[in-house]
Amino acid sequence: MDRRVYYSFHEIPFGYEYGYIKPRMGFSSREIKEILISVIVLSLAFAIAWTRGAYSLLLYFLPVSFLAVVTAFACHEIAHKYAGIRYGYWSEYRMFPQGLLFALLLSFIGFVFAAPGAVMIFGMPSREESGKISMAGPMANIFVAIIFMLLASFGILYNVFIFVSHINAFLAFFNLIPFGPLDGRKIFAWNVIVWIAMIVMSVALMIISFMI
Repeated sequence: MDRRVYYSFHEIPFGYEYGYIKPRMGFSSREIKEILISVIVLSLAFAIAWTRGAYSLLLYFLPVSFLAVVTAFACHEIAHKYAGIRYGYWSEYRMFPQGLLFALLLSFIGFVFAAPGAVMIFGMPSREESGKISMAGPMANIFVAIIFMLLASFGILYNVFIFVSHINAFLAFFNLIPFGPLDGRKIFAWNVIVWIAMIVMSVALMIISFMI
């Protein structure tokens, strides 16, 4: 039997005849369930934290919390998934139940630190691929922050939209910290210039969202 060494992931032939199906953008039933659970728990956690004990206001804060979580968390993770699949890797979101429970418990003291889950990349991406896949999440937050900032500048639901913009800018900044499992470490290892540009954009957006 002929053997061939592939020096790049992209040289590997895909197709049913090779016993491998190239991944396409889509969501498994398990993935949809875990994304929904994560969104619901995070939305509730942030709403509880913002009430600061005035739980009668919970229904008022929940819609705003839900919008912030969907645009910041869900868009971030879906962007990672899309980038991973574009490079030919099976990519699926997996929630961290302990992280979600911890976020919910912390919310009762008015503080939320969330590690709800992450997109798992199945394969061995190169440093460049890993950097670009990691870059996708914070870039999604930066784009969302800009869009909601523009909407707020036109006076459309100003308080809500400027808050959503700020949350997205902060999430981009936080994930760009070049430490541990955060996106920033992989982006920094791939391209320092790209990392600097992204961190500057996220900080600038946070500052502008406070000023307008």
